[in-house]
Amino acid sequence: MRDDEELTKREMEVLEEIIEGATNTMIARKLFMSLSTVKSHVSSILRKLNVSTRAAAAAKGVYLLMQLKD
Repeated sequence: MRDDEELTKREMEVLEEIIEGATNTMIARKLFMSLSTVKSHVSSILRKLNVSTRAAAAAKGVYLLMQLKD
């Protein structure tokens, strides 16, 4: 991830749900947003993490969250 393309707080919330295995519909319901907004956040997350799948985003997300805790 490039320094100028950090995930927003909301993108991090969506990423955490992706890590948990939530679908877009589940994320929309839990985070009180529209399905199209979730899809937009997911696309942005994939681009910013330079990955092409939700599974790859989840794996990279786990790594990033571990880095934040250290």
